Amino acid sequence: MPETSSPAPLRVALLGCGVVGTEVARGILANPIDLEARVGTRVELTGIAVRSLDTERVTDDGFVIPHDLLTTDAEALVDGADVVVEVMGGIEPARTLIVRALGAGAAVVTANKALLAERGPELFEAADAAGVDLLYEAAVAGAIPIVRPIRESLAGDHVRRVLGIVNGTTNYVLDKMATEGLDLDQAVKEAQALGYAEADPTADVDGFDAAAKAAILASLAFHTRVALKDVAREGIRGVSAADVAWARRTGHVIKLLAVAEVIGPVDDGEISVRVHPALVPDSHPLAAVRGAFNAVFVEADGAGPLMFYGQGAGGRPTASAVLGDVVSVARRRLTGGKGLRESKDQAFPVLPSQAAVTRYQVRLAVADRPGVLAQVAGVLADHGVSIDTVRQAPSDEKAETAHLIITTHAAREASLAATVDAVAGLEAVREIISVLRVEGS
Repeated sequence: MPETSSPAPLRVALLGCGVVGTEVARGILANPIDLEARVGTRVELTGIAVRSLDTERVTDDGFVIPHDLLTTDAEALVDGADVVVEVMGGIEPARTLIVRALGAGAAVVTANKALLAERGPELFEAADAAGVDLLYEAAVAGAIPIVRPIRESLAGDHVRRVLGIVNGTTNYVLDKMATEGLDLDQAVKEAQALGYAEADPTADVDGFDAAAKAAILASLAFHTRVALKDVAREGIRGVSAADVAWARRTGHVIKLLAVAEVIGPVDDGEISVRVHPALVPDSHPLAAVRGAFNAVFVEADGAGPLMFYGQGAGGRPTASAVLGDVVSVARRRLTGGKGLRESKDQAFPVLPSQAAVTRYQVRLAVADRPGVLAQVAGVLADHGVSIDTVRQAPSDEKAETAHLIITTHAAREASLAATVDAVAGLEAVREIISVLRVEGS
């Protein structure tokens, strides 16, 4: 019988060799037999594009990346690849290199959530035109397999809502505030010391990172192009240690949540996409997500509630997701299969933030005298906002002052905001101490 030739090696170009890139390189170089068995052919790392050739590239456990794989000529590296893995981050030159790779017929695996949220349509159109894959499991929630389940496993279902803790840094910070009584600045400094937060924590603390991931999740879940500018964003800078303590007293924890949901009929509705700190009831699964871990809670018509939980950041967890995409791409290329196309058939309108439907918990300092609660309740009724629960406690700081904690039923964001403004104008109301949304109940 004639001998059958083995498939040609799959040539992989790696763009970026930071914390994630070194782990991706190690995954390819240290496990060639395993990868070949899973793919069906040898996976060859042809080179790694870096800014400088002077820095030694070593993983945390001491695996040294061979210096002869490093190059500053990213364009030439891309041009000779079957699969391009982009983990350099940022918008440029990542965008240009990815478009170049797709145009040349190479599949692309990326962990770049900011680029996907800002320039995703351009990249998906380039991938569809070339008939190749653009995969990005690592762009949302690190090692947690969430992109593929939403895109593929739930493709025959209707996703109603996605509720997620998708930023490990802020979850660590809020957890420390809740368990150790730290204030925000103290908790951020601790996160920085452990490497969870950058020297400039703006992307995490102000919600930019979570907003990019929310845009990606919403686009997948609702088959609609959602851009970063469509996501209403509020970070955790305004969350105080007192807010966290009061949350515990009312049976909640505070989490920075990415929320994407359909408002109205699933086949003719609108979608709301937002990131903000929120009170989560202790009974909800997301309330138990501790430290720097991530979790995404998905509600679908057929599948019901699903929760995906795991490490959301770090070199090895993120590299695990990247390598999973590499294997998936490699198998499809080996059999001559076309790349997965972008799903954008529903095109739901994206609501402005004021039209979102949510619940509020408002903490007030009021004059401690009869009739004040009735006045506040009257203002809420005048604005069409109904009260779910009321809790009253004497103030620890000021005599003749009480705290009212009012939790509302669901209403439009604009109505709730107008109601809070009206309550603040009452003579008996001395201060609106905090306003937090309530999710997951």
